[in-house]
This record gives sequence, structure tokens and C-alpha cells, in this order.
Amino acid sequence: MRNYYQSQINKLDTSLIEMGSLLESAIENAMIALKNGDRQAVRDAKAIEREIDQKEKELETMCLKLILHQQPVARDFHLISAALKLITDMERIGDQADDIAVLSSRLTTGRDSNVMDLIIKMGKETSKMVTGSIDSYVKRDMNLAVQVTNADDVVDSLFIRAKEEIVQLIKSDGEIAEDAPDLLMIAKYFEGIGDHAVKIAEWVVFAFTGNHNMEESDSQSGNPNNINNEALEDMM
Repeated sequence: MRNYYQSQINKLDTSLIEMGSLLESAIENAMIALKNGDRQAVRDAKAIEREIDQKEKELETMCLKLILHQQPVARDFHLISAALKLITDMERIGDQADDIAVLSSRLTTGRDSNVMDLIIKMGKETSKMVTGSIDSYVKRDMNLAVQVTNADDVVDSLFIRAKEEIVQLIKSDGEIAEDAPDLLMIAKYFEGIGDHAVKIAEWVVFAFTGNHNMEESDSQSGNPNNINNEALEDMM
């Protein structure tokens, strides 16, 4: 029984790695669209986002079955519960990468602005955070999870600078100013991706310690111990 359970945990890890690879591809296509407005990159980001949605459903089912049929002990329950929560953040990262790609395709002269360099840096930093957060779960590496959390300060700093540059664009009242709203939203989405990477890392810490620092962990929706009973019943 234990061997079967461990094989299912390994399968869960493999599926998370696959979903993580999809996220990396989604962000990569968003970055391509951002840099040059590549329409194919926008279509690819949309297609990958649909794959991510499907993978989320598969992983959710896998986690619920493990909880229902294997009745894991506390430490394993924390591990599976963390996976059940972090896949939601992974799915949202896919959504935001798709949104970035779509917004990027609408840019006209904004790519020639100083803010673009800052946003591209944000994209690179958040991509590393996403990879690190998922690796921290699969490798059971709490130190890596903490590193991801700390890296969010860099993204937040870049976002503040990007907003300042965008304000200057608006004040300039030139052609580039027309792209200011979309540039602001793109920067905001990258910041959001970083925030979701941090949430993933925090769920990894929960898997090790059983403690979660986020406010939502005190609510019905955020507490991994409050597994949806209806969802479990559907698995029976």
C-alpha cells in the first residue's frame, strides 16, 4: 500500500513539473510578444493557457483522490494539501501570462520607451521566481522557497520604478503616452505573477511546517485543511 502511495506522490510531482514547464513556456511567449508584438507568440500563449487549465483539473483530481483513498498522515496531508492549493496559483500565472501577451500585441510606440526595459526585467525575475517556487516543492527544499519569497522585493522595486516611468510617459503627452495604460497593466500582471510565485513558496513552507502566514489561510477558502467536502464526495 505504501509503495502504491509513494508512486502516486511521484506521479503528482511529475505532473507539477509538467505544469511548471507549461508556465515557463507561457511566460516566454508573453515576453516574445512584449518585445516584438509577435502574433504567433500571442496565439501560443493562449493555447498553452488552455493546456494549463486542463492540467490544473487533472492535478486537482489527483490530489483529492489521494486524500480520499489514501487517508495520508499529517505530514503527507500537508504535502498534498499544499499541492492542491499551489496549483490554483499556477493556473492564475498562466492566465496572467496570456493577458500580458494579448496586451503586448496592442502596443504601438511603447516598446521604444525606457519603461520597457524595466518591464522586461520584471518578466525575467518573475520567470525565475516561478521556476524556483515549483522546484522548491518538487525538491522539498524550504530554503529555495524562502529565496523565492525574498526575490519578490526585487520585482516590487522594479514595479515601482516602472510606474514612475509610466507617469512620466503620460505627462509627456506624446505618441508613446497612448500605450501607458497597457504598459501599466502589463507591469501589474508581472507583479501579480511574482505574488503568485510567493504564494506557491509559502505553501511549500506550509508543507514542511504546517504553518501558513498568509491572511487567506485563516479563511475558509485559504485554509488547506478546509478541503471542499462536495469535491471529495464527487470522487467517491
